[in-house]
Amino acid sequence: MLLLAAASLVAFVLLLYMVSPLISPKPLALPGAHVVVTGGSSGIGKCIAIECYKQGAFITLVARNEDKLLQAKKEIEKHSINDKQVVLCISVDVSQDYSQVENVIKQAQEKLGPVDMLVNCAGMSLSGKFEDLEVSTFERLMSINYLGSVYPSRAVIATMKERRMGRVVFVSSQAGQLGLFGYTAYSSSKFALRGLAEALQMEVKPYNVYVTVAYPPDTDTPGFAKENQTKPLETRLISETTSVCKPEQVAKQIVKDAVQGNFNSSIGSDGYMLSSLTCGMAPVTSIMEGLQQSPENCCSRGPRRDDSGKPNPRQDAEQPV
Repeated sequence: MLLLAAASLVAFVLLLYMVSPLISPKPLALPGAHVVVTGGSSGIGKCIAIECYKQGAFITLVARNEDKLLQAKKEIEKHSINDKQVVLCISVDVSQDYSQVENVIKQAQEKLGPVDMLVNCAGMSLSGKFEDLEVSTFERLMSINYLGSVYPSRAVIATMKERRMGRVVFVSSQAGQLGLFGYTAYSSSKFALRGLAEALQMEVKPYNVYVTVAYPPDTDTPGFAKENQTKPLETRLISETTSVCKPEQVAKQIVKDAVQGNFNSSIGSDGYMLSSLTCGMAPVTSIMEGLQQSPENCCSRGPRRDDSGKPNPRQDAEQPV
């Protein structure tokens, strides 16, 4: 009986594997595609640009520091696969002025064509206990991590819908799946990206545009090194329970998931388990993503009950939504 159940499970998984390509989005062809990467002068963003360039894409790098942009451009150009590829650099703060962001995206499209994939990787992390953080820190992180993704996405989405193709990637964090000690400002700004992505995916899916949210773990980047200098002890101890990933590994997985049109992008077995436990009712673009959504995550809770086991409408009314 046990062998029969195991054989049935294997057959079911194989069937899903065979059927999945029939309902999944058509993969985005990167050769010749125009990929815009914000925060592309270092860290995960630069590695994503390199990964796309290796596959034949044309790259627009967007960041604030011109010197770092030019340095990243030289590094990326070493990985060209043909002499037609171009790396365009644009220096702008994507979190400050939408009209400025819109203008530079237009300039990039005039030079390299419509944007096929936008990777929102601009961001930063500041940690500290809630009462120790300045209010300005919350405002700053929400501006950079959230609005810094809203503005570029807003600038490209209309053209993607008109062309009925495109990918928009939001690089969140595992701290955007699970609130952690010391990350009251950072986690909330990264959680906001998920809400944006879920709502946006519902709007653009009919136009064959797909959204991906990436949840990288601690990654060996200049930003991570700087963040470690001010981490509270408790936050550091939590961080040390897992290994630090290489940015190249993270970038490769994000590009793979974005090209396939997957909504969730997680790194490693720990990341997959965390995504399975926190997926809730996230958009589904494949059978495998659908299987991640367990009934416990997707079903809403029933009415709260008092000590006698009877429903307590008052407690329900007081429960925050």
